[in-house]
Amino acid sequence: MKNLGYILLLIFVSGCVMQKQYDELLAEKLKLESKLQECDDNLLSANSKRDSLLILTTQLSKDTTRLGENIRTTSKKLTVLKAEHDQLNTYYNNLLNNSGKLNKDLAEQQRNLLAIKENLEKTRQLNEQLNSNLELRERKVQELEDIIAKDASAVRALKDKITNALLNFKGSDLTIEMKNGKVYVSLAEKLLFKSGSTIVDEKGVKALQQLAHAVKSQKEIEIMVEGHTDNVPISSKQKYLQDNWDLSVLRATSIVRILTKSGVSENQIVAAGKGEYSPITSNKTTIDKQKNRRTEIIIAPNLSQLFTLLNK
Repeated sequence: MKNLGYILLLIFVSGCVMQKQYDELLAEKLKLESKLQECDDNLLSANSKRDSLLILTTQLSKDTTRLGENIRTTSKKLTVLKAEHDQLNTYYNNLLNNSGKLNKDLAEQQRNLLAIKENLEKTRQLNEQLNSNLELRERKVQELEDIIAKDASAVRALKDKITNALLNFKGSDLTIEMKNGKVYVSLAEKLLFKSGSTIVDEKGVKALQQLAHAVKSQKEIEIMVEGHTDNVPISSKQKYLQDNWDLSVLRATSIVRILTKSGVSENQIVAAGKGEYSPITSNKTTIDKQKNRRTEIIIAPNLSQLFTLLNK
């Protein structure tokens, strides 16, 4: 009778533990689904932010690692459940050999055994689902990494092509660099415009034509032309030229027209002006002000393929 009491106590405790484990697994599954939805929402908001996409790729890799850990944990729990099932099955077979007074206990034991079998099957199915989710995430992360690597390689090649196209211009007049997965071409004011003017000089037109020739065949890029000024107010106001902000926008528009006339598609290019509000140095000295009077042409890969993959 002492052994029978111990058996009944063990069955009761095991049943409680199994229900708690099932609830915890179900809560974890809902948490993972919620996390996946949150990641999808965040990805959709990253239309033009390359850095955010890189961060998201890193987060996806971390999620993949976490899913792998969950699978290993679930596999361990599955092993424990199977051992408990085998033990209860042994108890059940032993009870079958005892006297008829144990029939009630045998019936209860059988119900517990069936409940454990159901729990075991549910855990197995959850484990298979986690494996499937892990494989899907691994494929998506690999596709994201392949696209990013392809874009980075294309941007590097484009930077080299632009550099070669503008070799005959002074280094003090323009700089070309690659950062955050984009090519930045910074053109000094003296290369493009006279002071306060929105008309591009002949030398500047030549530089822009050579730049257009280097990029016009690239259909998978987007171009942003940003005008910048120092903090010195314009000397004379006109109807469409009230301040430095207007000056920077009109200069960007003049450059865009030259680039599009030289073969760059209108659908790939945007004109913008930041006036004096995005300086690269202080405006305390004449040299600093000269550095801030510039036009930046930012060339980036079109991320539509990446967003299409994320939306899937």
